[in-house]
Amino acid sequence: MEYSILGNDLQLVKVIMGDGEGIYGEGGHLLYKTPTVNLTAKATGGILSGLKRAVTGASFFVLELTGPGEAAFAGSTPGKIIQMQLGDGEAVLAEHGSFLFAENQVKYDVNLARLTAGIFGGEGLFLAKFIGPGNLFLHGTGHVHMIQLGDGEEVEVEAGHLLAFDAGMQYGIKRTGGLRTMFLGGEGIFFVNIRGPGRVWVRSISLAALAAALSRDMPCPASCRSQVQETREPGVTFRI
Repeated sequence: MEYSILGNDLQLVKVIMGDGEGIYGEGGHLLYKTPTVNLTAKATGGILSGLKRAVTGASFFVLELTGPGEAAFAGSTPGKIIQMQLGDGEAVLAEHGSFLFAENQVKYDVNLARLTAGIFGGEGLFLAKFIGPGNLFLHGTGHVHMIQLGDGEEVEVEAGHLLAFDAGMQYGIKRTGGLRTMFLGGEGIFFVNIRGPGRVWVRSISLAALAAALSRDMPCPASCRSQVQETREPGVTFRI
């Protein structure tokens, strides 16, 4: 298979498949395909994996594309696409909404062991696990930066900015600050603490922050004006 990542801040990835070669991906990210590409829906990993994906808000089914032919995928927000070439048995954990597509031999499952991260992190932090061999493509909102941690080194990533990390790394949720910081500080309250060795990918824009910024500039219908009140302090905005 041949891959090409095109564009700068509004990227797409094009894949050219030979006869019998195949990939699978999220249907909402498929841009186009040529008529020779066969398209089917399946619950990769079985019914249980499909149910776990549905719990996180992802699709129960994924789309399977089989060549020969060409297809392209893209993210739903401005950002960067990264390609991961996973070796045999090599695995990464990624924020489930970042998944675009992977080669058929890459195993895909959703890790629900850290539900508290999604509940308390405020960003829906559910992790998808991908196991090689094969190529995997993820999309990160904004710019994507990779951090290489040595043995015992740690990094604390604000939950909404975490994109992916190597599966063998230790991780957990850490709250920063007291109650005053929690209610007045906005972002940066819950962090994912990750310990090396391994790689961590972060995105410069969180989906929650992007949605909040866009909603502030959208006109509010008359029916909701009475429900929205703003109290401004220096550097702080409360919306009720």
